[in-house]
Amino acid sequence: MPRPEVLEELQSAEGAAAEIIAAAEEDAAQTVAAARERAAEIRAAAEAEATELRQDRLEAAREEIAAEADTILAAGEEDREETIEAAGEQVDAAVDAVLARFERVVDDQT
Repeated sequence: MPRPEVLEELQSAEGAAAEIIAAAEEDAAQTVAAARERAAEIRAAAEAEATELRQDRLEAAREEIAAEADTILAAGEEDREETIEAAGEQVDAAVDAVLARFERVVDDQT
C-alpha cells in the first residue's frame, strides 16, 4: 500500500475514533445526567415519605398523650372525690368528738 493511502486511512481511522470517543463521552454525560435526575427523584420521594411518616408518628403520639392525660385527669378526679368524702367523714367524726367532749364538760359542771 502506498504511503499516501496509508496516511489517508490513518487519518480516516483517527477521525472515526474521534467521533466514537465524542459519542461515547456524550452518552456517558447523558447517562450521568439521567442517573442524577433519577437520584434526585428518589431522594425527593424518600424525603416526602419520611415527612409523612414523621407526621403520622407525631399524630399518634399526640393521641396517645391526650388519652393518657385523660386517664390521669380521671384518676385525679376520682382521688379528689375520695379525698373529699374522707375529709367529710373526718369532719363528721371531729364534730361528734367535740360535741361528746362538750357534753361531758357540761355534765361535769352540772
